Formats: sequence, C-alpha cells, structure tokens
Amino acid sequence: MQPPSEPMRKRFINYPEPLEVTRHVPPVAQVKKNPVLVGIVLLISAKLMEWLGVLRRHIWNNTGFNRLNKLDETLLDYEPRYEPTVIPLESEEIAKGAAAPLENEILPRVKSGYYSASDFHRMYLAGEITPTAVAKALLPLIRRDTTPQGPHSLAWFDSQVDRVLAAAEASTQRYRSGCPLGPLDGVPTAVKDEYDLEGYTTCLGSPNDYTSPPESGVPAVSWCALKLQESGAVILGKTSMHEFGLDTTGNNPHYGTPRNPYNSSYYTGGSSSGSAYVVAAGLVPMALGSDGGGSIRIPSSFCGVYGLKPSHNRLSFRPGPNHAITCAVNGPIASDMASLVAMFETVSVPHPGSSFSPMARFTMSPAIPDAKLIGIDETWNALADPANRQLCDAMVARLVAEKGYTVVPIRIPYATDGQIAHALTVLTDAATLLPEYQNLSAPNRILLALGRTSSAVDYLMAQKLRGLLMQHLAHLWKKHPGLMIASPVTGCAGWPIRSETELKHGLNDGDTTLVSMQYTWLANFCGLPAISLPAGYVVPEGEVDAGRVADEHTLGKIPVGFMCAGEWGSEHALMRLGFDVEDLFAKTRTRAQAWEDVVQLAKEEMGGSGVLVDV
Repeated sequence: MQPPSEPMRKRFINYPEPLEVTRHVPPVAQVKKNPVLVGIVLLISAKLMEWLGVLRRHIWNNTGFNRLNKLDETLLDYEPRYEPTVIPLESEEIAKGAAAPLENEILPRVKSGYYSASDFHRMYLAGEITPTAVAKALLPLIRRDTTPQGPHSLAWFDSQVDRVLAAAEASTQRYRSGCPLGPLDGVPTAVKDEYDLEGYTTCLGSPNDYTSPPESGVPAVSWCALKLQESGAVILGKTSMHEFGLDTTGNNPHYGTPRNPYNSSYYTGGSSSGSAYVVAAGLVPMALGSDGGGSIRIPSSFCGVYGLKPSHNRLSFRPGPNHAITCAVNGPIASDMASLVAMFETVSVPHPGSSFSPMARFTMSPAIPDAKLIGIDETWNALADPANRQLCDAMVARLVAEKGYTVVPIRIPYATDGQIAHALTVLTDAATLLPEYQNLSAPNRILLALGRTSSAVDYLMAQKLRGLLMQHLAHLWKKHPGLMIASPVTGCAGWPIRSETELKHGLNDGDTTLVSMQYTWLANFCGLPAISLPAGYVVPEGEVDAGRVADEHTLGKIPVGFMCAGEWGSEHALMRLGFDVEDLFAKTRTRAQAWEDVVQLAKEEMGGSGVLVDV
C-alpha cells in the first residue's frame, strides 16, 4: 500500500499502512537473569541444552521469549510481516532530477588520522606509492600461513597471496599507463567470510564449508565482492567473524579472536569483527560486513569507525543465499565518511535479479533539502549506560546548535518486546538452517537449541509484532517526513574480555548480548537503513573513573558510537548526516593503538621514505 500522497514524497512498493500505536508500553532495562557460561560449565551446558527439553524451555522463558504470549490481544488485528523489504521507486526520483549530483562535486574531507580511499587514489596518481607496494607491505601483517603469523592475522581467515599480488600488479600497470578504472582502483579492501570469493572457502566462521557451488563451471563470487573487483579495488582476503554471526562479541574459538584495536582487553564487537578491526587498525580504508542484528554497527561502534546497514535487500547476496533473509543485509564499514560513500556507491549497483532500481549518485546538495529532523525516544535511550547516553545527547545537541537540526520527541512502542521478537526470529531461522551442529562452538549449540524451542505460535506472534512496529514507523514518517531516529549504537560501552578461557571455548552471556543490541535490532527487524558514527570514548574497566566519558589523556579508551535510523531507502540522507557528525567529531577522534601506517610501509617497500601526515 502506498503512503499518503504528499508533495515531492517518494513512492514505494510494500510500504506499511501508517498506523499509530496509541498504547504505550515503556521499554524496560534488561534484567540480568541468565548466568554467564564459560569453560567446562559452558561445554556441559551445551550438552544438557541439546538433551533436556525441560531445560531448554526454562532458559527460553528465563530469557524472556515468553513475553510475546502476553500480547495476543494487542496483536489480534495485525497482519504478520515475515520479511521487511520496502522498495523505494528510485527511478522516478532520478527521472525528475530531484537527486542529480552537482557537477564534479567533491565530498567533504576532514583530518581524521586515517588514510581514506581517496588518499590512496591520489598517491597512486602522483606516483608516491603503488598498489603493488601497498599489497607487499600489508601481506606480512595479515598472513596466517607464515611463521610467525602476521601481527594482525587473527582478523583474517585467509589471504591468497598470489591472487592479491596479481590484482595489485594489474592495478599498478593501469596507473602507469594512465588509465585507472576509477577512484577505487588499487585501494586495499577486505570482505567478511560471508561473501563468496573465487579461490576462497566460505565457512561463515565455522569449521564447515558453505561455499556456493559454481554456476556453469564458473566459481561463485558474491555480487558485492564482484563489484569491488570490477572497480579495481584489491581484496586482500576474507576477514574473521563470529561463528554464523550469532553473537556480538566476535569471539571465535575455531580460528582465534581478534582483540579490540583500541584496547586489547576488549572485544571488537561482532559479528563483522574482522572487517571492523582491519579498518580501525588502518590496514584498509573500507571493508564489507553484514548485519542481522547490529553486526556492522556494533563492531563499528566498538572499534571507532563508520558503518552503514542499508535498507533490507538493497545490497544483493547473490549468487549465494541470504542465510538470514528475514533480518540480515550486506553493507560497508569504513575509516571515514567519504570512503563509506565510495564503497556503498560501488556495491549498491542492483543485481539483475534485484527488485531495486539503480540509486541516484550521492550528493551533498540534493535538490530537495533534507528535513534535518532527529527523533528521540527519551525513555528508550535512557536504558543505555550513562556515558553512552551522555555522548549521544551531546552529539544531538551539537547537531542542533551547529548544523541546524531539530529534535522531535517520538515513541517506539513495545521496544522491549520487539527486541525479544527479533531475537526469537533470528534464532528460529538459524535453527532451521543448521540441523547438524555437533562440530559447532558450544555457545552456538546453546543458541540453536533455544531456536528449536520456539513454537509456530511464538514465531507468528513475533512477525505480527514486526508488522505493528513497521506500521507505527510509517506513521512517524507520515507525520515527520525525513525523520531520523537517534540513539546510542549499543546499551553498553564496549565488551571486556574476562578471561582466556572465554577465548578458548567461547562465551555465552545472553544478557550482555541483549544490552549490546538494545538499539540495533529495530533497523534489522523493520528493514530500515541505519548508520553507526564515532561519537566519543569511555574510560575502560580497571581504570580510575571507569565507565565515564574519557578525555584525550585516557589510555585504552573504548569508542562509543552514535546511531541514526531512517525511512526505507534513505541511505543518502543518513550519509549526509554522517558527514555532519564526522565534522563535529574530527578534533576529538584519535587513532587506535593497533593502527599501522600502511603508506609509510609502502614507501619503504618502494625504497623511499616519508609519510603523508596531513590525514
């Protein structure tokens, strides 16, 4: 159904009927009910969960999945929404010229301390460095197949040296011939181990092989990875991830766990742990991740980088399947906003089988100006740790005072129940995809056992609640066109690594998982685009004033992200807001402790010296 007609308002396919939910059920803080399981207790618990149905049901209820049973009368007249794709009719907007970019527009560039994709392109054009030199400088840092392994190898599952060097040398020759393919030619990048890539195995962070079969004898390459290759970008390999993307730490007992590049006593966040790490460590300016409940935005927040979760189904998974079709999307992670835009523009070209039209080119000056409306649910945002809330509020205040934004009070109804419905949906979907689980990690065996506990009625109630939420969101955009919903990315300031035992066998801490996904779930469950933006730092555990907002002198400080979610199809408006936030945060931003000066290393590889310092 189409939203009500308004002047210059975009049209959609599958747009929800706008309907305000008038009954307000305030969100409640997550009550710590479930024990943290590690070591031998974790291993035994996984076995018991698989064997004892009564234990599965007890934990299922204890986690709060039975909350939805209390909403049967509320949801009686709502239709279930099993999949949240809403398609903007971009072609109409392009035809009217409403989204035409300025001629030769140059995107804003701030001094972030990180090399951007455009920095690499500029230095290649000037002959200061070459793609081959960059590749040769990076490979010793990331390889697992050397003795000793590279210092950043835990963030990489695999890097095919011959393929990397061949791609880099081809790019180098194009620059020498004066005919680079474009601004991403030769730029180093990486893809999460959820993308098929020729010469690589896709294992989804597990011991198993899930590589898509060849088509007509041609190896499968994921559409987004193919678009990067066609742009000339040099894919260095596949980055690490939480097994099957089923938690938010990035802990992987099979292949090893990369530690937070800002503080090695903390997790990177997940499940796109490796992609966020390699960007924060300066190894690449951009990488591909995926997001079914925050898996791009949470590690982007924990690692102090930029991450975009696009509208549902905007980026294609083809030719392979989307293993979590009801909630998951592909998307970019980057060191800066301009690199984020460059990657998104490259990989958002629709697959021939996609229902989405090509997007207009990104512009900072659209013919129809952005509304610059920020929606705040004060009750919901108040559930976050005080420092997260403080940094979020401070960023909103600066956007209002310095960038011309206006705050609009809003409500997200049934936020606590909605998060439970999202978690139930994801785990139930996963349980149908992974019937064989004997060689999986113990934490995931517990989660899959929970997923097998859901009944058809439970699942249907969750999808009815999805429909309710999407209709209420449509009401918000009918009332406030262009509104962007602002919150912290996570409810917690990072996730500390408590022991080496966690890293050996894995970790099950469902309560903290829910806190980390306090705000990210909504965009996945309802199909919205959302962006994670660095906004500040928090004093780490074990230090004086732990948990408070950090200053420039704090050692090992933990990044905290600010998030905005927009109407379906509003990625460009979110990215323009991202440039505003990037500008406001520029003087505060610091590089990660694990940062590598790849340009300096490349110059040394070429036998030269010097470094680009103005970054």
